[in-house]
Amino acid sequence: MNYEFRKATTAEIPQIWDILQQAIARRKKDGSNQWQDGYPNPEVIKNDIDKNAGFVLTEGETIIGYTALLISDEPEYEKIVGKWLTNNDFVVFHRVAISEDHLGKGLATKLVGFIEDFAISNNIYSIKADTNFDNFAMMKVFDKLGYVYCGEVYFRGSARKAYEKIITKK
Repeated sequence: MNYEFRKATTAEIPQIWDILQQAIARRKKDGSNQWQDGYPNPEVIKNDIDKNAGFVLTEGETIIGYTALLISDEPEYEKIVGKWLTNNDFVVFHRVAISEDHLGKGLATKLVGFIEDFAISNNIYSIKADTNFDNFAMMKVFDKLGYVYCGEVYFRGSARKAYEKIITKK
């Protein structure tokens, strides 16, 4: 398959929101509390895109995944209960979601690979991320790709498992 990873545009918010709504419903169906509080929402996506942080995974012309990438910009990570592997610049990703029609193809793993390539292209060799304690699918991706559990961070009053991976040039 020919996948592309690129910045999202405001015109794509409806397709991105559809994908996120599918992921929100999947989290609920799985019995998770993650994303069940009105977050994320279309305004969050718009803010991501306005900050040049919204990215899509495409197959041809079709958007099949979404994430937000920030460089060394996550204030909550300064308050980790635990210890990060590094204190250098890092890429953080949030809001990973894959279209319902494309599940089971390893696309979350592929998306994280694109994020690692993005970091390297910006001369950054640390990736940090977090997930809900009951998001077993994301934890499986972290384990598969060599991310290290570093402790807990808190968002909107809830603890999240925090991970970091030190990457090397490919």
